[in-house]
Amino acid sequence: MTRILDLNCDLGESFGAWRLGDDAGVLPHVCSANIACGFHAGDPQTMRATVALALAHGVALGAQPGWPDLVGFGRRALAATPAETYAIVLYQIGALAAFAHAAGARLAHVKPHGALYNQAARDRALADAVAQAILDFDPALILFGLAGSALVEAGRALGLTVAREAFADRRYQADGSLTPRGQPGALIDDIDAAVAQALRIATRGEAIAIDGTPIAIAADTLCVHGDRPDAAEFARRLRRALDAAGVQVSAASAPGHRP
Repeated sequence: MTRILDLNCDLGESFGAWRLGDDAGVLPHVCSANIACGFHAGDPQTMRATVALALAHGVALGAQPGWPDLVGFGRRALAATPAETYAIVLYQIGALAAFAHAAGARLAHVKPHGALYNQAARDRALADAVAQAILDFDPALILFGLAGSALVEAGRALGLTVAREAFADRRYQADGSLTPRGQPGALIDDIDAAVAQALRIATRGEAIAIDGTPIAIAADTLCVHGDRPDAAEFARRLRRALDAAGVQVSAASAPGHRP
């Protein structure tokens, strides 16, 4: 059976005069775009432009809500209550959905960003709040969450379609969690090494943890980080490697590829 895998990227992360990422260079190689919604990155003009660019490339639109933390790029943990988290997520989904609607399109998925993503992966109460916000906005939206995490469990418990996510350029801990960015070796900067990890996950369903332990990872989608300085080249080489390995790359929201 042919392995089918989604390839997603975090995009639309510029803000005002500050530019980040090469969205135009990445989009030809991915299937799903996780677009920043203005809280951790992005702004209204950037959101609108990124929606248009993604649609021009036939890439599925997704909201990427994060903590309200522009200074920290949404990568600092916040002590928000589940009720606050629900409102923060719902607000951001609605904002991006407005731009999608104005462009004659609809959102396909939601993927939390940064610290919100990682906190919800561990904290079931926060995960439930994120999943409930998605359900209440549109139960047809797919929730992207870390494979094996509380976020995946919360989405499934509410009846959402869930895409289990894995990372090509992040090192894993032995328990399947992501190695915190502040720790040495958390990021895989070398493209060849990151592609090798992605292929191992895609074809063998496993990765090697930072301590050398093999860990099982069942993934429906792989993430490419758009804030890498070499994001476009990384996305191009990763897509080429997946194609060569016989992995069929298509959006998680595409007909016939519902996770």
